[in-house]
Amino acid sequence: MQKAEDSTLAGAATKAPLIEFRGVGKTFWTDEKEVEAVRRIDLVARGGEFISLIGPSGCGKSTLLNMTAGLFHPTVGDVLYDGHKVTGFNLKTGYMTQNDHLLPWRTVVGNLSVPLEIQGLPRAQIRERVDDLINLVGLKGFEKSYPSQLSGGMRKRAALARLLAYNPDTLLLDEPFAALDAQLRLKMQIELLSICRRLNKTIIFVTHDLDEAAALSDRIAIFGSRPGTIIKIIASPLPRDRDLLRLRHDQDYVQLTAELWDMLTPGLASTRGEAA
Repeated sequence: MQKAEDSTLAGAATKAPLIEFRGVGKTFWTDEKEVEAVRRIDLVARGGEFISLIGPSGCGKSTLLNMTAGLFHPTVGDVLYDGHKVTGFNLKTGYMTQNDHLLPWRTVVGNLSVPLEIQGLPRAQIRERVDDLINLVGLKGFEKSYPSQLSGGMRKRAALARLLAYNPDTLLLDEPFAALDAQLRLKMQIELLSICRRLNKTIIFVTHDLDEAAALSDRIAIFGSRPGTIIKIIASPLPRDRDLLRLRHDQDYVQLTAELWDMLTPGLASTRGEAA
């Protein structure tokens, strides 16, 4: 299956570029050595688009998230957000990692209130916004629960709700569901896709799970080994209103997943044959 990088994406590709990487490279220096993390990255994400980054460990996927958030800057090239260079912390993005970082001494309501308190919103407005978020992520009835009293899936829902609390345009998600079992992961994938479609969020999503990338993405950027370069971008053939529960029976999904596996594990088949 060959999909052009510039294939039209229903609802997303008709919008102007929101995030742009133009000839981006990033090198880190330590006392002992120089490490080139990424090289010659050219990538565009449009408003409302879901882009997954996949590739070997250490190939610079998280580096792109950090540069989008403005946590550090490229050594060469430019990172643009909404047409402007990212030169400081990008407050239009929200970042979520494998760890939920919920405050153990605060309830669900207390955790979701943190970014709103930082913004200085009135108490009544905070409560209204938090109530909306709790309903959005399906945590009604757990408002007074502490993180230690929540299941793994509920903690992830709370972390996602807190991320959405200050309404960032873009969500930067770095393997957010990696620690969950298969059933919980599927539930969170359904929740994430539904919420972000409804709220029209742009997502850059790092994952090592190729099935997850195929299920969720509008486009998938495939990285080679460090220094990370994008070796191919594949546009998904799946509709944006896809049903994740039925994807395993969808031949387009099966074929897309197989293509990703073939690209990222090209030598395994021959190696297995030699070992036999």
